[in-house]
Amino acid sequence: MIDVHQLTKRFARHDAVSEITFSVRRGEIVGFLGPNGAGKTTTLRMLTGFLPPTSGTARIAGFDIARQSLEARRKIGYMPEDVPLYDEMRVREYLKFRAQIKGLGSHDTHRRVGDVIDSCGLQSVRRKMIKTLSKGFRQRVGLADALVHDPELLILDEPTNGLDPNQIRQIRELIRQLGQSHTVLISTHILHEVEMTCNRVIIIDNGRIKAADTPANLTQQMRVAGRIQVEIQADCEVVAGALTRLDHVKKVTPEPLDDAWMRFTLWVDSGADVREEIARLASQYGWPLRSLFQHVATLEDVFVELTRRD
Repeated sequence: MIDVHQLTKRFARHDAVSEITFSVRRGEIVGFLGPNGAGKTTTLRMLTGFLPPTSGTARIAGFDIARQSLEARRKIGYMPEDVPLYDEMRVREYLKFRAQIKGLGSHDTHRRVGDVIDSCGLQSVRRKMIKTLSKGFRQRVGLADALVHDPELLILDEPTNGLDPNQIRQIRELIRQLGQSHTVLISTHILHEVEMTCNRVIIIDNGRIKAADTPANLTQQMRVAGRIQVEIQADCEVVAGALTRLDHVKKVTPEPLDDAWMRFTLWVDSGADVREEIARLASQYGWPLRSLFQHVATLEDVFVELTRRD
């Protein structure tokens, strides 16, 4: 559905996007991640025809975004980060207007507007003025706008921006449903949402692709040390010394808690699990132990590891 090869966008002497290459298959929900200024929005604007690339190529459903721009854009439903809406129009009126702008005839307009009002949960506000809507409903109207011409590809730039947790959950479920019949490329800062929603993740930083894989594979490939936390009630120096001498342990950091309890954080070699050895030590020396926990790498860990500046 999306095929990008060596795509570059240069502003003056700065490369906002530098020779990136990636693809998105039909039916995938792909998260497009990166820190502020990484080149996410610039890439999305090139794919949707708002910005011309400096060099490189990109195809949408086989159509070149530069040489076949109109055909490519017909395949795309784009929802920008700040959804531009006409506040003085009613929801149904606005969606009808947008459908006609996108080339739908009167019959198709009536059918598609009804479909997207239903699928985006806008029935209760379809006759309301857009300026009276909550942020959550405004996002839904923006999504309905992106869907009204029934595109094969949805490109969503921060679709949950500014929403409360309940609204985020509703939009997440809506995106999941849309993913059953559309290809979705979604840019967001909410990594937990990506883990729960996306089949695959592309991470961009400083204008370059850093990783592209499933969330599960990315976390399994983490090169950073693992982390284990244990809470023990015993002499800090004695426990820290014994834990440090365990195989695969690189560093031990103690932290005092309450009533002489100490929390020890062990940094261990990637893939190592020394919890059984810790439990045996506690039993051997009679240390009271109330917690033993191994930290599991998350997509946030991957993101920080790939994009940190230090």
